[in-house]
Amino acid sequence: MPLAKLITPKKTNLLGTFRILFSLILIALFSPAFSQDNSPYTRYGMGDIVPSTNVNSRGMGGISAGYNDFLSINFNNPASYGSFQAIKEVRSNKLRFGRAILDLGVNLENRTLRDPKITESFTASNALFSHLQVGVPLKVNWGLSFGLRPVTRISYLIDRSERIYDPNTNLPIDSVNTLYKGDGGSYMATMGIGHRISINLKQSISFGVNTGYIFGRQDYSARRSFVNDSVEYKAGNFQTKTNFGSLFFNMGMQYQVSLDSTLVLTFGAFGNLKHKFNATQDMIRETYISTLAGNLTIDSVFHQNDLEGEIEYPSSLTAGFTLKREAQALKGGWMIGVDFNQGKWSEYRFYGQTDSVIDKWELRLGGEIRPSYSAGRKSYLGNVIYRAGFFFGRDYIKVKDQLPVWGTTLGLGLPILSQNRFSPGQVTMVNLAFEFIRRGNNNNLLTDNMFRISIGFSLSDFWFNKKKYE
Repeated sequence: MPLAKLITPKKTNLLGTFRILFSLILIALFSPAFSQDNSPYTRYGMGDIVPSTNVNSRGMGGISAGYNDFLSINFNNPASYGSFQAIKEVRSNKLRFGRAILDLGVNLENRTLRDPKITESFTASNALFSHLQVGVPLKVNWGLSFGLRPVTRISYLIDRSERIYDPNTNLPIDSVNTLYKGDGGSYMATMGIGHRISINLKQSISFGVNTGYIFGRQDYSARRSFVNDSVEYKAGNFQTKTNFGSLFFNMGMQYQVSLDSTLVLTFGAFGNLKHKFNATQDMIRETYISTLAGNLTIDSVFHQNDLEGEIEYPSSLTAGFTLKREAQALKGGWMIGVDFNQGKWSEYRFYGQTDSVIDKWELRLGGEIRPSYSAGRKSYLGNVIYRAGFFFGRDYIKVKDQLPVWGTTLGLGLPILSQNRFSPGQVTMVNLAFEFIRRGNNNNLLTDNMFRISIGFSLSDFWFNKKKYE
């Protein structure tokens, strides 16, 4: 019922809304510590790539190159920051008021892993932090945005029992149990600026840049123990911990042309060059015994701390367009778009070593429709934005064979109508995205099916309002 109360067009309790937002953020931030996610594919490269778009875009298949919306933040393409809503005074040409935006989201995921050769499967569910972003217009056609979001995620736990054999006689020696575990991921804290330049009354071009810091860790371990009734063997732990961080930047542009009074075509592109992240690594090789209090080290066979090195993060490029019919009073609007993305993961290196990764590509298609537009409360369903999309491509991980990827998406933009007469510019949107994603087929070692529900909140208000009379 809380969600139903949240999206009703009746009088809105803003305090209750913020309580729900705070609760969802706490769930997303702390739930990974108790999550059951277990994907062996996260062992390779940087791990699973977390969705890099806001919830609006995810409902439309993930398109973002040519997308901009003054009620949300497209942090993929910083050129869109130049489109933040800002009104200037006619005489002085100075900023009169601008719309500040808080855009945040959480993901609820359900993943099913299946071996095509057997009927058994593994299912896990998680609640994860998606993004937190703030956007403000600095002046007319200038925008600033900053925030935090995850980039990649590592999470797997595999228990394997097997017989080992003498390589000379091929006779069985003993049974062993190995526990493979991986944990970690990376985050990006960014700040970006965008500027929109009017060419004439019908054309404009925008440029933007995001700068920030990527940081993260990777923790891989293999714990092996012998299963023997007559001889006691010590268990062995082979563990490598890596911490990394470095400055990061990407750039973007958008070219916009008005085809008529309400039809707008926007071409966009954004990308980044190859980056090198500074890293330090701890390597542990030890024997241990398991106790009720935990694992107790018996002998440290090899231990090396703070081994310096580099992680080479690949370049990427996304290009696409949107065609949008602007909504007007009592008339609806719509938008369609296409994106093509390529990531040069063949450039990836970890301490100078290659991994089981290849170049990634994706084609994304999507759009949205608003049946009608009215400031009144009698047409709430007409103000709801309905979204849909589709994408397909090739994942960057290659274990034995390439991993084909495809997915289909649906989305909703649900407006919360403000009753606050002291803040008439306040607008809140609840954005929902429903995604089904399939990675792999019967030629791969595992198929990975994921159903994701993303919940985004876009809260905006006039942050600067110069009064006409002082």
